[in-house]
Amino acid sequence: MKNNINRRRFLQSSALLTAGLSFGSAFASGSYKGALPANNKKRKIGNLEVSALGLGCMNMAGVYNAPQPKDAMVKVIRKAVENGVTFFDTAEVYGPFYSEEIVAEALAPFRKEVNIASKFGFSFNGDQVTGKDSSPQHIRSAVEGMLKRLKIDTLDLCYLHRMDPNTPIEEIAGTVKDLIQEGKVRNSGLSEVSPETIRRAHAVQPVAALQSEYSMIERVMEHDIIPLCEELGIAFVPWGPLCRGMLTGRFDENYVPEPDYRRAGVPYFTPEALKANLKMVDLLKVWADKKNATPAQIALAWLLAQKPFIVPIPGTTNPDHLMENIGAMKIEFKAAELAEIRTAIEKVPTVGFRKPESVFQDL
Repeated sequence: MKNNINRRRFLQSSALLTAGLSFGSAFASGSYKGALPANNKKRKIGNLEVSALGLGCMNMAGVYNAPQPKDAMVKVIRKAVENGVTFFDTAEVYGPFYSEEIVAEALAPFRKEVNIASKFGFSFNGDQVTGKDSSPQHIRSAVEGMLKRLKIDTLDLCYLHRMDPNTPIEEIAGTVKDLIQEGKVRNSGLSEVSPETIRRAHAVQPVAALQSEYSMIERVMEHDIIPLCEELGIAFVPWGPLCRGMLTGRFDENYVPEPDYRRAGVPYFTPEALKANLKMVDLLKVWADKKNATPAQIALAWLLAQKPFIVPIPGTTNPDHLMENIGAMKIEFKAAELAEIRTAIEKVPTVGFRKPESVFQDL
């Protein structure tokens, strides 16, 4: 009988599945023929060497649920560090500011062992977002705020969160370049921008990382964006690698998004869309049986196997889900298996996702 491990059953044995997991220092280049061994799990982002999986800290401040207690989230982040995660993603807009404060407290004892990414791009009136602003003066003010909240002298990776239509990308990239020269930032990143914007920014200051949504079911970034990252030597950091929880197997076609949180209004979570999109979860369950894993682990392991410069940042507020996600790095695929999965997922019709032409627009 097949051992069909679902997320709930996994939580009972996650410590056993992830025991002994370690991260090495080698970094491969080119497309994978299969996943790297479990002791070879470091990747490069600019001049940083990071764990192949990072931890997204957005939801700790409340997006898909209410803001979480700081002491509980500090424990989750420290558990990640204890199990080899060295890359942590936050932003000033998460909370706003609360996520950065959580990250600061959690990582203070480990500053030399970890890398922290945060993002600018919005203006605020108190704790209310009032618009987009990436003018040079505002960027400097934002970064000073990040450093103060994170209680660090230098930010390892500083992203433009969303493009400001009123500020040329050359001015934005030039300001971050100045901050790098001043020692306040180590690497420059972009999020949800077009290939043209990436090239223009890269010509001013090398872009170390691009962050956009990418998962086994949301693959629009494979059109022009990921190939461009490979061409320019830019790491690709997928947010939503589990498609806002869909690929964990947590939801069925009767799920109704909570009206006060982010999934409400997301096109691929409408009743009609879920009925179609959950066929991808069925496929994940088949491979979970084959690999003695969970659907979430298969989804993450598949991402890691696409390119050696991909660093997913699954977010969680649950320590057991954290360990489940980390366990994905122990799963290996042969070339034939990856080809079989690719053929299968391309046959699954999906509803509510971005169109290929959308990658040519700044969001």
